[in-house]
Amino acid sequence: MAKEKTREWWYVLKKRAANPPKDERSKEEKKAEENELLAKYYTEWKGGSGKDCSYKNIPRFYYKLPAEDEVLLQKLREESRAVFLQRKSRELLDNEELQNLWFLLDKHQVPPVIGEEAMISYEAYQKVGEKAGPKCKQFFTAKVYGKLLHTDPYGRISIMQFFNYVMRKVWLHQTRIGLSLYDVAGQGYLRESDLENYILELIPTLPQLDGLEKSFYSFYVCTAVRKFFFFLDPLRTGKIKIQDILACSFLDDLLELRDEELSKESQESNWFSAPSALRVYGQYLNLDKDHNGMLSKEELSRYGTATLTSVFLDRVFQECLTYDGEMDYKTYLDFVLALENRKEPAALQYIFKLLDIENKGHLNVFSLNYFFRAIQEQMKIHGQEPVSFQDVKDEIFDMVKPKDPYKITLQDLVNSCQGDTVTSILIDLNGFWTYENREVLVTNDNDSGSAADLDDP
Repeated sequence: MAKEKTREWWYVLKKRAANPPKDERSKEEKKAEENELLAKYYTEWKGGSGKDCSYKNIPRFYYKLPAEDEVLLQKLREESRAVFLQRKSRELLDNEELQNLWFLLDKHQVPPVIGEEAMISYEAYQKVGEKAGPKCKQFFTAKVYGKLLHTDPYGRISIMQFFNYVMRKVWLHQTRIGLSLYDVAGQGYLRESDLENYILELIPTLPQLDGLEKSFYSFYVCTAVRKFFFFLDPLRTGKIKIQDILACSFLDDLLELRDEELSKESQESNWFSAPSALRVYGQYLNLDKDHNGMLSKEELSRYGTATLTSVFLDRVFQECLTYDGEMDYKTYLDFVLALENRKEPAALQYIFKLLDIENKGHLNVFSLNYFFRAIQEQMKIHGQEPVSFQDVKDEIFDMVKPKDPYKITLQDLVNSCQGDTVTSILIDLNGFWTYENREVLVTNDNDSGSAADLDDP
């Protein structure tokens, strides 16, 4: 009986194999089924049989900003950001908690003292971390300890250095939160108007600015904000990342004005100080001979030592923003920042754009000759023998050492660390004279120093 059934199945299978059922599906349908089965079995093999791993399940990561007419959504966004920033602010150490941390560190110092520096070992450091509370947990890690570990023979770190590290971190977070309050868009950057509001509200908290008249506040704010945007917004997008503001030293310079005993020298070298802002604005007013609040090319020609060439000034008024051919205070500030900081890449970028008359992205012999001819003409006016352009051209290329021996790019100027010298040679007779007589000036300085030594008892 079993044999008969086996033989019967054998005939059925043989018959089906000889006459298989026709698959009337198209090639596209077969291919689609094949891909579906492949995706199914691959998903099961990867252990995700219970999940849909397709692109449809990618979480949403972009949320469109509310439109201007969506008042309710805008208000909701502002309130939610304010609540978020308040929560972040509460996570920071306050003054009382910082004092408590200092007390714990001082209590757990480990002898011997190095000079006047109290030290702490890793074991004591861990004990302080356990007692300091949850807010301090982020500071008491092996990574932080390793960063502050230097050459102590006992493997300890300085308590003062560690506490300063904590203070700096807390200050950075506080400042970031403070700046974020002015970030109207909530995108991590400040527009010019946002930064203006921040600095305007900061003025009353800076004792060094107590003497400023309120009528001068708008000019002070403009002066301060221009430095941030000139150096941190090279592409002139009209906005600066908050991270970039925190990473640069400008905010430190601005907040240094909280020090009531800041020295006169420090104030003079600080762009944000009252004397510096009054100096820059006073120079602008002195140049403005017709008192119309703007500067013409003729008025600007008296800037500094009045030795900038007319060719360079022509380029300034061609490339920079002007109103009926005259320059306003904001454009003047960019001009001053560029000429007073010629070693900085942002300043070199500003001047390079003016020197690149053909707008080719590089300076060639024609460009150099175009600007140096004006220097030669000024030398003749002052009764001096003009220097050969070929000599100056060779010296410039020797100083810069560009990748291409026939043209100089902005990057070549920056990399050479001679950009300030090169630009001074090309745009300023006084700058060229200083370069040309550098050896004589050094000798005179040395002689003056020797004479002073002889005069000493």
